[in-house]
Amino acid sequence: MTTSDQDRISSSVVPDELRLNVLPNFLGCHYLKGESLVYDWAGRLCTAYRGGYWHFFTLSNGGFYMAPAELGRVAVRWHLNGYSDMMGADAFGVVVTLFALCHLAEQTLDDTIIGRYHQLREFACQHVEAANILRAID
Repeated sequence: MTTSDQDRISSSVVPDELRLNVLPNFLGCHYLKGESLVYDWAGRLCTAYRGGYWHFFTLSNGGFYMAPAELGRVAVRWHLNGYSDMMGADAFGVVVTLFALCHLAEQTLDDTIIGRYHQLREFACQHVEAANILRAID
C-alpha cells in the first residue's frame, strides 16, 4: 500500500518557547503522569538511556510524540514480545511514546489518550523505520 503525499502525516518539532504547553494540550490533566511514563519506558526499552533533553513533535493528524535529542542509533529490547534490534532516536521516541500512551490509556481509560495513541500509530506506519517500530510495539 502506498501513501500519497496528500495522505502523508508530517511531523514538526515544537520550538523551545512553545514546549511548556505541549503535554497539557495533548494529555490534559494526565500530562505529568504521561511525561513520567515516557521517561520510564525509555529506560525499560533501552539500557543505554541515561536521560537528557527531548524534542516534542506535533503531527499533522493532531497527534504528538517525544524523542530524545542527543541519542544516535540505540539498541532497543522488549522481553515480552522478543523484540531486540537497533533503531534511530526518532523511531525510538515514537516507540517509547506509543508504549507510554498505551500504559496511560490503560490507567485512565480516557478516550483522548486512546485517540492520541491511534494518531501516533498512524504516523508510525508511515515512518521511515515503520517496520522496526511496528515490530517493537507488537
